[in-house]
Amino acid sequence: MKISGVAWCLGDNVSTDEILPGRYIGLEEGPELGSHALEGISPAISSSMSRGDVLIGGHNFGTGSSRESAPKALRSAGFSAVVAESFARIFYRNCINIGLVALWCEGVTEAVNEGDSVVIDLLDSRLLVEATKVSLPLLPLSPFAHQIVDSGGLVPYAKSRLGRSLVSDSEHWGSA
Repeated sequence: MKISGVAWCLGDNVSTDEILPGRYIGLEEGPELGSHALEGISPAISSSMSRGDVLIGGHNFGTGSSRESAPKALRSAGFSAVVAESFARIFYRNCINIGLVALWCEGVTEAVNEGDSVVIDLLDSRLLVEATKVSLPLLPLSPFAHQIVDSGGLVPYAKSRLGRSLVSDSEHWGSA
């Protein structure tokens, strides 16, 4: 599988509060949530990017709180993948759990410039910068993480593995 898009570059230590400011946590996933993605850094990014673009981060991308709403905002905005020098552990796992491709790539911030067209080859675990023909190795997803992402997230993966619908919390526990 290959992912192609325009690169949007951010620096080191981008926090979940910058990815999605706290006042938007309660929004449902969709266009409104996506319109606030990266608002803590630059409100223009989500309105300027195109569906399928790739977010490039530095070290410790997604630091801060463990809320799933930050990667959901990136997916809702239309980003197809996040590639970073390194991730905050919980943010990385939240990306995988919601089906957003998140890949580690040493040297990505030096090789990719804002606006570059990039191609991510998930099978060969490579990132290609089309203008310069620079090809960087990606830390591949584990087979299990790959299955989760391919399924669209952990919940769809679990449903497909169980072969039946999962009982929602409200059905199981009753309403509050």
